[in-house]
Amino acid sequence: MANWVKNLLGKQPAGQENTTNVNPQTMNYRVLGKCGLRVSEFCLGTMTFGTDWGWGADKVTSKQIFDAFVNAGGNFFDTANRYTNGTSEQWLGEFVKPDRHSHVIGTKYSLKDRAGDLNFSGNHRKNMIRSLEESLKRMDTDFIDILWLHSWDFTTSVEEVLRALDDLVRSGKVLHLGISNAPAWVISQANTTADWRGLNRFSAIQIEYSLIQRAPERDLLPMAEELGISVTAWGGLGNGVLTAKYLDGETGRLRENSPRFSERNIRIATELKTLSEELNVTPSQIALAWIMQQRSTVIPVLGIRHEAQLQMNLASREVILTDEVFKRLDAVSAIELGYPHDLLASTGSQTDLYAGLYNHLKF
Repeated sequence: MANWVKNLLGKQPAGQENTTNVNPQTMNYRVLGKCGLRVSEFCLGTMTFGTDWGWGADKVTSKQIFDAFVNAGGNFFDTANRYTNGTSEQWLGEFVKPDRHSHVIGTKYSLKDRAGDLNFSGNHRKNMIRSLEESLKRMDTDFIDILWLHSWDFTTSVEEVLRALDDLVRSGKVLHLGISNAPAWVISQANTTADWRGLNRFSAIQIEYSLIQRAPERDLLPMAEELGISVTAWGGLGNGVLTAKYLDGETGRLRENSPRFSERNIRIATELKTLSEELNVTPSQIALAWIMQQRSTVIPVLGIRHEAQLQMNLASREVILTDEVFKRLDAVSAIELGYPHDLLASTGSQTDLYAGLYNHLKF
C-alpha cells in the first residue's frame, strides 16, 4: 500500500479516536493482491483435518484447532479437493457453516479425484467445473472465496484456464482466484493476458518457501512483488526438518533417505537449534518468523495436528529477528540465484549499465 494511502487512512476525525467496538486482537491482516479481500497474516492449512491417509487429526482435535485459530483472529483457511480424500473439505465446511461469511475459504482443483481417468485431473475446464461442484457439495456452501489452480499441467492453455475461471467468478460460485506450483512465466503470462482481455486475474500464488527451499527468490517472489500478487507459503517448516526434532533421531513420516535430510538442511536445522537456545524461542518460531520478516508480504500456511502446536506457531509473530540473526541464517541457507541474476549483479554489469556510478544512483 502506498505511503500516502497509509497516511490518509491513519488519520481519524478529531474526538473520534479509539471509538471502535471491535475487540483488540494480536492477529494482523493482509490485503490479498489487488482484489481487496482481507485475510489474516497466517493461513490455517487443513490437510491435517482427517486421518484417512494414516496420519492427521481426528474430528474433535480438528475442531479444537479451528476454534483456537478463529479465537486468535484467524480467518484464512486452505484446503483442496484431494486432502484426506475429501474429509478436509467436509469438516471445514461444517466448522465454518455457523458464520460462513466471516471466513475466507480457499480450495484447489487439478489433482486427481479418480485414478486411471485423465479427465478427473488437470487444469482444463471439464475437470475444473466437476471438481468445483463436488467441493461445493462437500463443504455445503454456495461459493468459494478463493479457487486455487493446484499445479500447472503444461497441457491446458492459459487462455482456457482464464476464460473458465472468469466464468466461475461471474457465476458467483467463486469470488477470487489463486495459482499454486506454477512457473513464474506462466503466472506472468496469465495475469498480463487477464488484464489485456478484461478477465479476472490471479490475486495470489501459493509456493513452497522456507529456509531449506529458497528457490522462489529467483523469480517467483520478485514477480509477485512487481505484479502486486500476494504470496502464501506452504512447507515453512520443511516437513518438520526445521523444527530440529530430527537432529535427535526422530524420523516421523519422513524416510531416512528423504532428500529433506541433506547435509545442507541438517546444517540449517542445527543453526536454528543453536539460535533457539540463544533466543529462548523454538526453532519453528524462528523459521516462521524468518519467512514473514524476510518477505513481509508472505503469508505462512500452517499445517497443524494439535492445538498446542498451533499456539506455538502463532507465537512466531512475536519473535523479532535481528540483522545478525538474518546474517547467520543466510550463511547456512542462501542459494545462488544463477543466470541472469548473477551476471546482472556483477561489478562488470553494474559498471557498464550505470557508467561506473551505480553507488551514486538512488532508485
